[in-house]
Amino acid sequence: MNTPVTIIGAGLGGLTLARVLHVHGIAATIYEAEGSADARGQGGLLDIHEYNGQLALKAAGLFDKFLAIIHPGAEAQRVLDKDGNVLLDQPDKGNGGRPEVHRGDLRRILLDSLPAETIRWGHKLTGVSPIGGGRHMLTFAEGSEVTADLLVGAEGAWSRVRTLLSEAKPAYVGTSFIETYCFDGESCHKAFASAAGGCTSMAIAPGKGIFAHSEANGVLHTYVALNKPEDWIDNIDFSDPKPALARIAGEFDGWAPELTALITEGETAVPRRIHALAVEHKWDRVPGVTLLGDAAHLMSPFSGEGANLAMYDGAELGKAIAANPGDVEAALAAYEKDLFPRSASAAVEAGRNLKLFFDENSPQSVVDLFTNYQLAK
Repeated sequence: MNTPVTIIGAGLGGLTLARVLHVHGIAATIYEAEGSADARGQGGLLDIHEYNGQLALKAAGLFDKFLAIIHPGAEAQRVLDKDGNVLLDQPDKGNGGRPEVHRGDLRRILLDSLPAETIRWGHKLTGVSPIGGGRHMLTFAEGSEVTADLLVGAEGAWSRVRTLLSEAKPAYVGTSFIETYCFDGESCHKAFASAAGGCTSMAIAPGKGIFAHSEANGVLHTYVALNKPEDWIDNIDFSDPKPALARIAGEFDGWAPELTALITEGETAVPRRIHALAVEHKWDRVPGVTLLGDAAHLMSPFSGEGANLAMYDGAELGKAIAANPGDVEAALAAYEKDLFPRSASAAVEAGRNLKLFFDENSPQSVVDLFTNYQLAK
């Protein structure tokens, strides 16, 4: 007899867990704070790795559907300096090792693979407490309460479920992003083509960078990175994107105009402080509850492992539960035994890469990083 599983959060990790459990005939319910699957945009492109994210999709029985949403050629990338000089030009090898897909398309595949009643939308978790025997009482913002026999926190960086296991809180890593989209602007697309030949571009210097890539339907997606104090973005009014982006572009004085145009021609502006949990974040076994994805091992995005690890965590947890019917604690212990070293390894890489991207040797440090990676392969 399998214990029903309660999952908090309908991100990629929680959905993958629910799907793998469904494949094994195990019931799961996801509680998601957002009101619907389309409540907000789902971010940009993700490179899905053959050694974790792709394995998770195979365990979920969704690999063929994943292949159908790959963006051909999107793995190609260039590293530039602030003057627009191309320092490294890597074509898309087309070998399937790290193909790019849109996060929203990937999430849709997972959503469509689950029975309609799996997800309870509009349920924001506001309280969670143990009630004995490995069971937990969950309280939601709209007033309902649910008892969970097996609880999985998959609700991201600021997980409330994590408080049952750990006192750890994410810390600011010293870098902030400003995310902007250009949906139909001829000038920004000309700038993108001029700067990077239309492939993913990384224009970097000590303490700052401009990262841009194209998406479906001609959308241009840019992240601006700045090493700044945590409260720096509080002094910028992002309610009106154009003056906010002009203010951000001012941080790139002296950069090539085709690069700063990737900022000033944007149509949206969303600030994002980058946070991370401690590299060795772990917890003692607590009956009836565990974590996956960013709730377990939040790290900077500079290893490209966040979404991949979340899905892999979900798949591995689902398989562990299926392999230990009637013994929840054996399943959770087996899952966490591998989770902790796997997470720590990726977190070390993310922290190292964050420093390399913006240290005093940038952009050469990034050129060396990518060159050495290719040589190692």
